[in-house]
Amino acid sequence: MPSNRPDLLPETARALRHRLATAQVSARAPSVVAAVVRDGGPVWVEGWGDVDGVTPGGDVQYRIGSITKTFVTVLVLRLRDEGRLALTDRLDEHLPGTAIGDATIGALLAHTAGLAAEPPGPWWERSPGSLRPSPADVLPDDPRVFTPGDRFHYSNPGFAVLGALVERLRGEEWTAVLAREILEPLGMTRTGVRPSAPHASGYAVHPWADVLLPEPVQDYGPMGPAGELWSTADDLCRFAVFLLDGDERVLGAESRALLRFPSSAPEATVWHSSYGLGTQLLRRGDRLLSGHTGSVPGFVATVWVSPDDGLGAVLLANTTAGLPAGTVTADLLDVVAEREPRIPAPWTPLAEVDPAVLDLAGPWYWGPAPHVLRPTADGGLDLGPLTSGGGRGARFRPAGDGAWVGLNGYFAGERLTVQRDPQGVVTHLDVGTFVFTRHPYDPAAPIPGGLDGSSWQAAPSKEA
Repeated sequence: MPSNRPDLLPETARALRHRLATAQVSARAPSVVAAVVRDGGPVWVEGWGDVDGVTPGGDVQYRIGSITKTFVTVLVLRLRDEGRLALTDRLDEHLPGTAIGDATIGALLAHTAGLAAEPPGPWWERSPGSLRPSPADVLPDDPRVFTPGDRFHYSNPGFAVLGALVERLRGEEWTAVLAREILEPLGMTRTGVRPSAPHASGYAVHPWADVLLPEPVQDYGPMGPAGELWSTADDLCRFAVFLLDGDERVLGAESRALLRFPSSAPEATVWHSSYGLGTQLLRRGDRLLSGHTGSVPGFVATVWVSPDDGLGAVLLANTTAGLPAGTVTADLLDVVAEREPRIPAPWTPLAEVDPAVLDLAGPWYWGPAPHVLRPTADGGLDLGPLTSGGGRGARFRPAGDGAWVGLNGYFAGERLTVQRDPQGVVTHLDVGTFVFTRHPYDPAAPIPGGLDGSSWQAAPSKEA
């Protein structure tokens, strides 16, 4: 993949290089490589420091730790798309014999099943996977530290169990499923559970002296789905493009959208970070990033995407601690977004539109609150309030039976149906029981609770 495209401004490339270099120097990381993605591919790839005496490029492998969890999530969502499971299913419906059979698959993906953060035994990332030879061995005797659903609590064993779930339903190792269903379609030829040259060695950096300690490279065994993968900046760019633009060969648009929205309660009312299904979410001003950070002994990594900016950024380094990979990667996104803001594609009229759908376009009212409904180029609908604080909106996709299903916001998963009178005339829209009418509290529509009076009226006159 090219290191730099001509359309990246020189001053932007220099600002990116400066941020990368200062991060490597301040963290005293042996090496770091990063990239920025825009318009379907990398526009900047650069390394700082060295791997075996050479400045690393986009083809050098690093271990990516918990970014592995996002790949496992895509495998689980593919099973959902195929109808093999539902996110509300109990685990024991598909993987019997664990101590957490009552946990739902969705809760495991969102880290809300109340499970312990780590498996029993010594530090699993620095010890042989043979110490935990089966999926049952990744769970402590008392696997729950919180009541399920009470709060978000990050759990590595939870994703080890999800990897076992994939293996059970596919009938083969999760790594083989990963290669066939994600890596091969996306062209990620340098991603896998074993390193191959050129690859970085992992190090711990002494806190008070500029010396290194090699970190062991372990086979994680059943804990592999929690963080075993190796990858490159080039390959993670391909994954970032998938997260931004999608690929129907890998995952449907509806399931991919689940990666971008919070699936667990944030720690504060006004949240700055949260968790979706197998993805971390981060607010940066008005920007909402999704992706995942990764950390195992000897390595840190991050992939972030900003859909509104059409940008992605990745970073990999071979140091155990000291380099805030998530923050630096987000900084790289900020550099490009602020210096080279996204230029919108030209407006073009719809290539075709169903006349019945076109008749629905225009203003609708939820009670007195004005909304507007617009057909979209992908055959869906966009419903949104016309005034701030004036109501709820969402995008909808066709359900195939004349209705639409919400993709985001309050109405995510809810159905929009067109209601007609006996003569076939549209009277109102039913959106998850919310009634939208062509006029505010239209008396021709079945307004919930009825109307007090037959028409709008001025305020009663006041007697002197």
